[in-house]
Amino acid sequence: MSAGQIRLYVDDALGEGQTVPLTREHAHYLANVMRRSAGDTITVFNGRDGAWTARIKLVSKRGGVLVVTEQTAPQQDPPDLWLVFAPIKKARTDFIVEKAAEMGAARILPVQTAFTNAERVRQDRLQAHAVEAAEQCGGTFVPEVAALQKLDALLANWPADRHLMFCDEALAGDAAAQAPLDPTTRGAPWAVLIGPEGGFSAAERTRLRAMDRAVPVQLGPRILRADTAAVAALTLWQSSLGDW
Repeated sequence: MSAGQIRLYVDDALGEGQTVPLTREHAHYLANVMRRSAGDTITVFNGRDGAWTARIKLVSKRGGVLVVTEQTAPQQDPPDLWLVFAPIKKARTDFIVEKAAEMGAARILPVQTAFTNAERVRQDRLQAHAVEAAEQCGGTFVPEVAALQKLDALLANWPADRHLMFCDEALAGDAAAQAPLDPTTRGAPWAVLIGPEGGFSAAERTRLRAMDRAVPVQLGPRILRADTAAVAALTLWQSSLGDW
């Protein structure tokens, strides 16, 4: 594996000559998994300062030190897009978070709806999946994964300027009911909402449709699984209003 293929997310500021301490986990990965040692180079990023080459100065079982040498890519932030979704089975929730990070979501918000089966999620574990996705896909930004909250609470405090692409499974196959995404809203704050495996309740659907900036959409003629729907919806939004 070349140096450019080893990418680590770090919390520290990055700049030429900056030293960065390695966590125990990073040191283990570099020394024992990737078989790297002092003098080897890797790529690091922190979600703010772009991507940088860093030389391993010291690595041991307990940690180590990197020395940042030069910037290799500028910071590239995604559009102001949230992905709001109801958690499902563990592996499939992990998949949604990973793909959202890869596809350019700026923030990921798990919500509990009337028909959500999962009552809790490990926010730290999902955040780690977002970091890993950014490391593997060459990104320089890591989306925040918010704590699980009730959909009603999120909608009660919904930002007045944020548009909402509401993926309504009740519209599946009804192309005539498809509301277009307004091209003049490109660059505006947006969110994509995916429902749970059991769909939205009648009360939730009524509330969403009553929101001023909500746009109900259908994702083709078939009802998709929640994890598939997340990828399809992000693709639809990105290809219409995003940075693709």
